[in-house]
Amino acid sequence: MNSKLANRNLKKDSPWAWVPTLYFAEGLPYIAVMTLSLVMYKRMGISNAEVALYTGWLNLPWVVKPLWSPFVDLVRTKRWWVVAMQMLIGAALAGIAFLIPAPHFFQSTLALFWLMAFASATHDIAADGFYMLGLTPHQQALFVGIRSTFYRLATIAGQGLLLMFAGWLEQSGRGIPFAWSVTFLLLAGVFLAVFVYHAFVLPCPSADRPAASISTQSLWREFLLTFRSFFRKEGIGVALLFMLLYRFPEAQLAKMGIPFLLDPVAEGGLGMTTEQIGFTQGTVGVIGLTLGGILGGIAVARHGLKRWLWAMVWAISLPDLVYVYLSYFPQTPLLWVNVCIFIEQLGYGFGFTAYMMYLIYFSRGSHSTAHYAICTAFMALGMMLPGMAAGWLQELLGYRHFFIWIMACCGATFAVAALLKIDPEFGKK
Repeated sequence: MNSKLANRNLKKDSPWAWVPTLYFAEGLPYIAVMTLSLVMYKRMGISNAEVALYTGWLNLPWVVKPLWSPFVDLVRTKRWWVVAMQMLIGAALAGIAFLIPAPHFFQSTLALFWLMAFASATHDIAADGFYMLGLTPHQQALFVGIRSTFYRLATIAGQGLLLMFAGWLEQSGRGIPFAWSVTFLLLAGVFLAVFVYHAFVLPCPSADRPAASISTQSLWREFLLTFRSFFRKEGIGVALLFMLLYRFPEAQLAKMGIPFLLDPVAEGGLGMTTEQIGFTQGTVGVIGLTLGGILGGIAVARHGLKRWLWAMVWAISLPDLVYVYLSYFPQTPLLWVNVCIFIEQLGYGFGFTAYMMYLIYFSRGSHSTAHYAICTAFMALGMMLPGMAAGWLQELLGYRHFFIWIMACCGATFAVAALLKIDPEFGKK
């Protein structure tokens, strides 16, 4: 009898029961905030300048995440934070669904996207911490690929399937607000179901407890010491320039890529439907991005980051030319549009490997986990600031000249890469 009970508990606490769903739940709200909001506002008639500016501000929670991450450790358990944030995110998604048809939908839904962004960033902190506490070191290594896979599946589900679903509803004749209300209501239902599932299924590791023995004063002291040690690291100036400027072209392109695909040909765009974008960006593009990341990881593991740095710089920059091409030839068949987006995302995935590996390289030493979190904050800031201005710049230049400007901005990527000094052995097996 006792052995049967033990087997039942083992199955319940198996990482397979919660790791895939936890990281699927981590990916969905990020996609909702970063991609679905942009497409929805564009389809609802908001200008490029406003879309880029206000959705750009939604990056802020990920920028300032390191500032409140210590308090997630101090207050309550990681399990409590995971479940509570999932409930809050589900409620915010439902609120957006009901407010889309309202007269002042832009302001009200934007406020809920802000709430969801902060909840999602907090959920990231708690979920990653819970992963460390709920698994043994062996299990952590075993499931690192699983968590990444399900995060990518969340990207395909949100950026691909949900966009295609919204596009299909837009063609039903019930109107664009109806289509997006139903889409967000469906997403809210999925997320609330995940919340209920995790409330029962997530294990309760003995190590998962609030740091009651740490005073607020000592926490702040440790927090400030960590920041001071980060900004005293050798080469901090070059590192910050790299974190902020390596993706300077991509930060702008990411905000204007989807509006370019959506805008009619008469306005310089490609005139694609929401459903077509869901397939092109959310499926073909994500597959290219994932494949590029895998190839980048294999390359660095074999020969080290220094050996592959310049190949990755070219890979993240040169494929942006496909947008210049498409802006001059807007009648390009859909098949070739998909090929162009796949090439651009493949190159980005390969080139982005250099960026992430450098963050790991620079974070080495004492406080490596906290320093890596600060690096990711600067990574988010590097996407946020240029992205906010991208819409205004596009309206000023038009799509053709805007994409030529993007290619000129690739000079910043090459310049900051040239400043790096990397151990030739870093990254090798």
